[in-house]
Amino acid sequence: MTATEILAQLVSFPVLGGQSNLPVLHWIEEYLAGHGVAYTLVPNEAGDKACLHCRIGPAVDGGVILSGHMDVVPTEGQPWDTDPFELVPKGDRLYARGSCDMKGFVACCLAAVPMFQAAELARPVYFAFSYDEEIGCMAGDIIAEAIRDHYAEQPLGAIIGEPTMLQPMVGQKGIMVYTTVVTGSQGHSSRIMEEVDAVHEAAHLIVWLEEKMRALIAAGHTDDRFHPNHTSIHVGKIRGGTAFNIIANVCRFDWDYRTIPRDDAAELFADFQAFCREREALRRQVYPDFSIEHIPMHPPVPPLDTAEEEPIVKLVKSISGNATTGTVAFAAEAGQFSNAGFSSVICGPGDIAQAHRANEFVAVEQLAGCMRMLERLAGELQ
Repeated sequence: MTATEILAQLVSFPVLGGQSNLPVLHWIEEYLAGHGVAYTLVPNEAGDKACLHCRIGPAVDGGVILSGHMDVVPTEGQPWDTDPFELVPKGDRLYARGSCDMKGFVACCLAAVPMFQAAELARPVYFAFSYDEEIGCMAGDIIAEAIRDHYAEQPLGAIIGEPTMLQPMVGQKGIMVYTTVVTGSQGHSSRIMEEVDAVHEAAHLIVWLEEKMRALIAAGHTDDRFHPNHTSIHVGKIRGGTAFNIIANVCRFDWDYRTIPRDDAAELFADFQAFCREREALRRQVYPDFSIEHIPMHPPVPPLDTAEEEPIVKLVKSISGNATTGTVAFAAEAGQFSNAGFSSVICGPGDIAQAHRANEFVAVEQLAGCMRMLERLAGELQ
């Protein structure tokens, strides 16, 4: 099967982040089994999701991991011109949800299986396919650690095939998302000095977060490889209160930070927690049950910062035909693979500008370019 034919199959499974990925996983299993490729599943506790990894080639050091995720983002509320879960060719583009992000890369990997098998590789290729990437890279560390612990040999590194127009990306920002819940007292708005308004207190916290971001920039915490070139801290949603004349007893806000590699996310959050403890101590003098709670939406996703001299970077430059590296601002599983001990590069077909939007597409030439990249990889591993 060609990459386009496989992509048509993969996009037909509307597996969103957070949902069971077993339907698309079973198709991939059958495809690999049909080519005689042994694979290993890494299921979650509920058994309704699983990662998959496999090795093609000998059990020796120096192989390369090809990593992708099987889930996609929702299409609800988006004005699609075609069925988002049917691959529709129009000119030199292939339209479907996930065609770009990132089933195009997974399709190329699967289409390359016969080529990898025929190449009689001296060093192996590994596939690493995960679930729930789109809701916070929930299984990136699981699949990376599973590969590390399952195989005795040491791979050279990992290529995470997120859409980069086949340009090697050696850096990504880390990300974490929280819901902060502020609990105060309730009463008539005329008693504002006798009560603790949760909305007012949330405002103090939000201002602190913005000032922290500006303080990092002022202190020179910048990295011009990224745009924006600093750690960003953003509050995207806030809700609290019931009426203009009622002191709000609860206020919630959702916020995230996206850290450049030099900034310590744990230190940033610890500073915020310290300020929250100060506010609690102060406002409990008025209302003893005042509290501030932080609820993580997913585990922290670490940043990526792979040195240019790493062998995996040199390899990806060679096989992609692109000697210029860059960085990405979006989250990916590359940082998790790096933390598991695999030097990593993000490089895959498609343009991230087409991801997560109506009429998502991947260019036919990008898939062809990815296939050429994988053919060159086979040559390098012979």
